[in-house]
Amino acid sequence: MATLSTGELQQARIDLAAAFRWAVRHGLHEGICNHFSLAVGDDQFLINAHGYHWSEITASSILLAHYDGTVIEGDRNVEPTAFHIHSRIHKACPQAVCIMHTHMPYATALTLVEGGRLEPVEQGALRFHGHTVYDHDYNGIALSTAEGDRIAAKLGNNDIVFMAAHGVTVTGASVARTFDRLYYLERACQVQVIARSTGLPLRRLPDDVIEATVRQFATSNTDSVPLHFDSLKRILDRDEPDYKS
Repeated sequence: MATLSTGELQQARIDLAAAFRWAVRHGLHEGICNHFSLAVGDDQFLINAHGYHWSEITASSILLAHYDGTVIEGDRNVEPTAFHIHSRIHKACPQAVCIMHTHMPYATALTLVEGGRLEPVEQGALRFHGHTVYDHDYNGIALSTAEGDRIAAKLGNNDIVFMAAHGVTVTGASVARTFDRLYYLERACQVQVIARSTGLPLRRLPDDVIEATVRQFATSNTDSVPLHFDSLKRILDRDEPDYKS
């Protein structure tokens, strides 16, 4: 990908900071763990520094790092699992410009049960149908290039990988698109976990309805993603303007 200009790089930092702040507001965070990143060209990526709670992340606290782990800009380190997961996915999967890895509760819950999948039984889930894969092999904490490469290979050309006994990794072409995908994925997982908790079987939609709805999502002339993310930044501009600093 083309290297971002100075102005584009600053806007990317602001967008990532906004995504972190809203991940906290939606309960998608976990202490100082988990990580969001954005490829910016020349084998470099923006990523959160180790040791910051997401509610305090600002544009200037986000690191610029090289795929080899060298920190180019910033005064902290890249958390080791963040480096091994994100650098290898960015390197192997060019469609994954932005990567968001979380242990958000409802999506993670589906990685803990036998046969846990996001089933095509509800409109929200259908937006992810055909773009999601499931990694059933948990190998412990991702502390090696080999494990990062394995996760990247499992993701392939897809957008989302559910990681057994671990969490979920969501990717996209921009911060706005990836965060929109992350948010709606957790909502879809939430309603399915609630539905399963009733003890009643899920009611599958007819295949022709599934296919038609997937096409509707793919061909709709209404792109709500920029509107969604711009609205989130307007709220932060009012309530937490320091995220831009």
